[in-house]
Amino acid sequence: MRVTQPAIRSALIFAAATVAAVIAAAVMTLADHAHAQTDDAMRSPVEASRQPRPRIEVVFVLDSTGSMSGLIAAAKEKIWAIANSFAQARPAPEIKMGLVGYRDRGDEFVTKVTPLTDDLDEVYANLMALQAGGGGDTPESVNQALSEAVGSMKWSNDETTYKVIYLVGDAPPHLDYKDDTHYKRTCEAAVRSDLIINTIQCGQMSTTTPIWQEIADLSEGRYVQIDQSGGHVVSSTPFDKQISELSEKLDGTRLYYGTSEQLAAQTERNEMSGIKSIKKQAAESKLDSKAWTRLSARRALFNSDVSGGSNFLNGAANELVHAFNEDGLKLSEIDAKQLPEDLRKLPKEQLEKELKVRYEKRKELRKRIRELGEKRQKFIESELAKRKDATPVIDVELYRNTLEQAGKKGIQFKSETPAF
Repeated sequence: MRVTQPAIRSALIFAAATVAAVIAAAVMTLADHAHAQTDDAMRSPVEASRQPRPRIEVVFVLDSTGSMSGLIAAAKEKIWAIANSFAQARPAPEIKMGLVGYRDRGDEFVTKVTPLTDDLDEVYANLMALQAGGGGDTPESVNQALSEAVGSMKWSNDETTYKVIYLVGDAPPHLDYKDDTHYKRTCEAAVRSDLIINTIQCGQMSTTTPIWQEIADLSEGRYVQIDQSGGHVVSSTPFDKQISELSEKLDGTRLYYGTSEQLAAQTERNEMSGIKSIKKQAAESKLDSKAWTRLSARRALFNSDVSGGSNFLNGAANELVHAFNEDGLKLSEIDAKQLPEDLRKLPKEQLEKELKVRYEKRKELRKRIRELGEKRQKFIESELAKRKDATPVIDVELYRNTLEQAGKKGIQFKSETPAF
């Protein structure tokens, strides 16, 4: 059959169109994937929070005896950085933390427990109140602390949740307490509950090393040994002070409604978790002004992220600005007596305007905090690149574990580097 020139041209045009369509489809697919990986911070908090979100639950089991003073001080410094590292998952994860501080029988306490919660201000406050003391001998009540972390916390039953315990200490467990649950049984229970136990040995006590390694092996975790101080990254950055100041302004955009009892309770709660409280807790823990500025800056970065939304609102469903602008609350549904006192006499239109103004201010503050946070992170990474040592530090080791272990749950992270 003889093929004419017009037929050849038509075939070529059709082929070209087909190739173009395939390429366009591929580009659209890649674009859709890239859009899916876009930082949640670019969306409104309510839009991002309504996306299917991964869950991360972590409990720190922390030796609180006198020899651990350096590590506890480091933990107080790093808790918000660790939270920000978890928040780098995309989509933005729901994050809960818990704490088990432990010593030994005969000390001031054996364990102090903070249940799993998304109120990280509460975890932070309890960590700040935890002082190293007692001890002076070994072993310690590791078995009891680990058993409580596995068995007493309200862990999620969702199989996709990344659930992890970090056992952090320098001394081995008592093996002579007959009423203790041996760590081997606790590890078996952890595996049944899809819980990973990672162990971090502080210092180089030879009797601790094999047990810490065994606990990690038995519960599908990782073992690492670090310096007793917890390691040191970068003290301060030129951006901390400004972020801290913006944090105070961000906290100031919160308004609550409810009964007089609810408002009083919320006011007290805000005072316990705000910037002034952080400064007070830092002073009581003998942290200098630069240290608490770093703390408040890191907290601001967490609260400006979708993952920190609940913490920013103090877990309250009655935060007025959020409820009106994002949850569709109608002011007609609220008794004027339940509004903050200085807003009760405002006409409806003026009140709505005030809530919209605060909402826009909140969005702008969050945006500015995130921008400064990116500069802060780049500054620290640049400083770290100048160093030649590779001494393990606790937050770096935590994040390394998280990338690997959470990745097996399908949780992806936007950065290979932890948030500092």
